[in-house]
Amino acid sequence: MSKSGVLKRSTILIHGSIGMPLAVIGYPLAIYLPPFYASEIGLPLIMIGLMIFLARATDVITDPLIGSISDRWETRLGRRKIWLLMGLPLMLLGIVKVFMPEPPVDVWYLLLWTAVMYLGWTMITLPYGAWGAELSPVYHQRSRVTAAREAYILVGLFLAAVVPAVVQHLGRRFEAGDTEGRLMDFAIWLIGTDGELGTGNGPILAAMAWLMIVLLPLTVFLVTWRVAEPKNVTREQVPWKKGLRTLKNNGPLKRVLLVLLIVIIGESFRNSLSFFFMQHVVQVQDYIGLLYLMYFGLGILAIPFWLILGRNIGKHRAFCVAMIVASAGSLGMIFLGPGDIVPFTIMFAIKGICFGAFQFLPLAMLADIVDVDTARSGEQRTGLVFALSGMTQKLAMAVGVGLSLALLELARFEAAGPNEAPQIMALKVYYVIAPILFYMAAYWLAWKYPLTEARQRRLRSLIDRRNLARGRPITDSV
Repeated sequence: MSKSGVLKRSTILIHGSIGMPLAVIGYPLAIYLPPFYASEIGLPLIMIGLMIFLARATDVITDPLIGSISDRWETRLGRRKIWLLMGLPLMLLGIVKVFMPEPPVDVWYLLLWTAVMYLGWTMITLPYGAWGAELSPVYHQRSRVTAAREAYILVGLFLAAVVPAVVQHLGRRFEAGDTEGRLMDFAIWLIGTDGELGTGNGPILAAMAWLMIVLLPLTVFLVTWRVAEPKNVTREQVPWKKGLRTLKNNGPLKRVLLVLLIVIIGESFRNSLSFFFMQHVVQVQDYIGLLYLMYFGLGILAIPFWLILGRNIGKHRAFCVAMIVASAGSLGMIFLGPGDIVPFTIMFAIKGICFGAFQFLPLAMLADIVDVDTARSGEQRTGLVFALSGMTQKLAMAVGVGLSLALLELARFEAAGPNEAPQIMALKVYYVIAPILFYMAAYWLAWKYPLTEARQRRLRSLIDRRNLARGRPITDSV
């Protein structure tokens, strides 16, 4: 990093790469996991939602603990890298157990291994997010770092959409009697069961697990090898209680955490119902993989637009625009029925264009909020701030998934079908209307967000002057 805080493009691109495998696991958990454990394993929807919620609840303890320790624990590798290396085997073990379960499987099996997977996930994602926020103190450089990471996330989501499309295609070929060839033999060996390749969600989840087994170690080792950690130049040891009071009085932090909580509940609520909506309402189950391929592809292509819009009107207002467009574009889905593939595809595409903004703009705002805390406390606690963010996001995901599945169960919806008109209407309302209500609440909070580019520059100037007066470097890296 230069003295001006401008990062090399290679640094930004390499650091962001871990976002790709993290995305591959993220969306299957919401889209394919509940239908798999409900329809193919036979667990009740409400219990699946409850177990996922309880597994996420462990983050209330682990997130602030790991975030705080990673801020203070200096090792030969730095403060952040060591956590990525320790979390890697735990996360991979959990993925194998959750995505490729071996009988007997019950709700306690799901709870145990989901909790293990989430612990490894926390050990990687929290220090990794804090590391990214510390790479540069410059407002728009942080947007570039976050956007690069989220671009990789969208590429990962694109891969996560390619995999189901390919697996479903191979499954249909197998069922049609086309069982020969090296590709088919390899697929049956890798993700098949008892020498057969089905068209359900089991082979899809198994293929995603194998993709993670390859991509996650590759990117973690690459980033820890090639990207340097910035030095921690603000070393005051603020007492725990005083530190919590400082964060409690951080108005922008509280606002962004609340925005994240609300909008991610809406996103998770919707995502956990997407498979059911496509299967039972529009009835396009054979094309779900292709639809998500388009969805995430448009999300990747739209990132430059959201970056430019954020530069011109501010990150928070660009985020508000995305929520308005996503809500307006999704509203017509309430009127869809069997065979309405074209209108559903158009509305799904509009939501996909907004998806990239939902992913990276709030986190770019969070990186600026670290400066508010540093200016007030004198300590660089990026890990703790991102721990609070991670805890909020995971809680929101758990609430969104658990609440949506519980409501669907209470409506007497059958995951394997068939369902009557009242159950289909309940699914429509939950999938379309409920997320829009969450988006509008987040919009109202985000529009009044006070930390602008001008204010962030003043904060950085204050921090740099104080560090300079105390003989510390303004920007440096190891």
